[in-house]
Amino acid sequence: MAASAAQIAQVRRMVAEPTITTYSDAAIAAYIEAYSLVDERGESPYTWDGSTEPPTKEVNADWIATYDLNAAAADVWDEKAAALAADYNFSNDAGRFDRSQAFEHAQGRARYYRSRRSPRSVTLRQWPKETTAEEFPWIGNLPEVD
Repeated sequence: MAASAAQIAQVRRMVAEPTITTYSDAAIAAYIEAYSLVDERGESPYTWDGSTEPPTKEVNADWIATYDLNAAAADVWDEKAAALAADYNFSNDAGRFDRSQAFEHAQGRARYYRSRRSPRSVTLRQWPKETTAEEFPWIGNLPEVD
């Protein structure tokens, strides 16, 4: 399950990296593949094999490659912002240089794409299961017996 050339090209446009100078196709593909989604038929990218102890994650052959490109673009923008974090503002006789604007812009783009990522949900299960009063009588703040 690899990211397609069209998906890589779309993320390149989203992050303003038209060439492979900074990010290779393999690097962009790695960002994309980190965010696999359930496909339009409801198939998950992985299944769990319960016959092993502990259960193992296996690739689902029925899954159609579907990825969250907005989340991948947000990660790239976060990385670009980290590279710009050390830039600072200064002024001299030639003028004022606000180099921190590039950092703020990269952070803004990361927030923009992170706000558009696909929603995810997690099913929570209580463990241990709640017991009834008959199984575990509540004693509250009764004094302990010596």
